[in-house]
Amino acid sequence: MAGALASFSTMAISARELSGEIAVHQQLFFRSAIGLLCLLLIMLVARLSRSNRVESSALRLRSQRPGLHVLRNVFHFGGQYGWFVGIGLLPLAEVFALEFTVPFWTMLIAAVALNEAITRRKLIAIVMGLLGVLAIVQPGYSIVDSASLIVLAAAIGYAVSHTCTKALGGADSPFTIVFYMCLVQLPIGFALSIAHWQWPYSEQWVWLLLIGLMALSAHFCMSKAMHYAEVSVVVTLDFLRLPLIALLGVVLYAEAFDWAILLGGTLMLAGNIIALQPLRKHGRAR
Repeated sequence: MAGALASFSTMAISARELSGEIAVHQQLFFRSAIGLLCLLLIMLVARLSRSNRVESSALRLRSQRPGLHVLRNVFHFGGQYGWFVGIGLLPLAEVFALEFTVPFWTMLIAAVALNEAITRRKLIAIVMGLLGVLAIVQPGYSIVDSASLIVLAAAIGYAVSHTCTKALGGADSPFTIVFYMCLVQLPIGFALSIAHWQWPYSEQWVWLLLIGLMALSAHFCMSKAMHYAEVSVVVTLDFLRLPLIALLGVVLYAEAFDWAILLGGTLMLAGNIIALQPLRKHGRAR
């Protein structure tokens, strides 16, 4: 989880450094290109090592549902786009806090698309997530920033993406899912960038490289964390991203720390933990 926290934070800082210099869709193009090159390199090394067991399982690229991968990554690209836009317009802590609404949107979308039950625990979690959002955006107390709405829309895009991943049912390996993510999003980013293309200069290449590498690193670290620890533990540790990025925002960009953001994030964390608590032995939905 330490690797995931560092990866997400580094990616956010890199995106902030490129904000206003390179268009978001071009940043996402390079993110996919760098990620795809890294994955192809991993496949090449695995092939040269002649590890047939690895090649046939973890690095398998063929999917039974390629159309679902396309749908997943169209929404994932939209989610990333909104997240990167938010990074350039809002305090870093606010972007991360609003991103924590993804599990609640996923519960609602999965209930409609996958017929998953909304238990009492999930309903409580959704309400707490909504209260967390209200604490952050403070409607009625201040003008709701349109950038906050963009990040919330990005969270919904991520939620659709997560629901598509659930629909895959574990048939594809994490490597396959990430490979299709880069493969599908690469032409989308290029198509949106070609009309206003600009070649990065030396320093910008460093930030773009960090975005591509940290995105892969975050996926890898989170999947490993899920493998070695319970989901509730991972979700709780993932919450540490909020105070960490808030501290980085204060130190690097002189951003004011807003206690309402921490309050909203804490409400969302509590809601997530409630939703993830196991049912009691008598098995009633709670």
